[in-house]
Amino acid sequence: MRASPFLFRFRLVILVLTIAIGFWAPWVQMAGVGTRISLLEWLALEISRLGLLRFTLATPAVILTGSLIALLGAILRIWASAWLGPGIVLNREMQAGAVMADGPFRYVRNPLYLGLVSMIAAMALIMPASGALFVLISVPVLLFSLIRREEEFLSARSGEPYRAYLRSVPRLIPRVCTRPLPTGNRPHWLEAVLSEITPIGVFLTISCLSWTYDNRLMIRAILVTLGVSLVVRALMPKRTPAEPVQKVSANQP
Repeated sequence: MRASPFLFRFRLVILVLTIAIGFWAPWVQMAGVGTRISLLEWLALEISRLGLLRFTLATPAVILTGSLIALLGAILRIWASAWLGPGIVLNREMQAGAVMADGPFRYVRNPLYLGLVSMIAAMALIMPASGALFVLISVPVLLFSLIRREEEFLSARSGEPYRAYLRSVPRLIPRVCTRPLPTGNRPHWLEAVLSEITPIGVFLTISCLSWTYDNRLMIRAILVTLGVSLVVRALMPKRTPAEPVQKVSANQP
């Protein structure tokens, strides 16, 4: 499956709709398929049922694991955005130019996508289990199609330098020992933090509010975070790098 230009341009809308369907899980009410028990509770119950941990320990273990996954997502998103620049990350059109081999892009070609998947995996803990399954299948399929489209576009536009980058840096599984040399770009940490408020909010929600076991409260917290993120992004100066770099990524909700 290859992403069309339309799919790339409206990737944020599609991601938000997919996540909304995961939270809603309409098939539970309409067809009686599955239950509305959250993935967090379901995992804790299954771990307890299998005798791996008592339920009183299984639930904190799931919360801590989800918190670490959310933290990984926030770190990857901020780290990659700092080097790439919000002007490229949030652009609705694909950009091509000099190959970016700084920061996390030295070790993996798609750190923004990895961060996005980690963030959504953490959010899935407060979805109904069947809704979480829907999201955890649909989102990777969508992102992989976007990756394929980007690689074709950048290979055609940037030529051999980008193809050499493809050969030396893995697509999704980070590798410490890679050949690309830093290109001398500088990170913009403040802009990156401001542009990635949503993954930060998801981490804080999962790590702090999961202990209340109040899914509605956590959903409201994530919605507030999303709203704040949209306002901050709208107010940020529309500064883009003088020379577009090799990588763009899906917006996160």
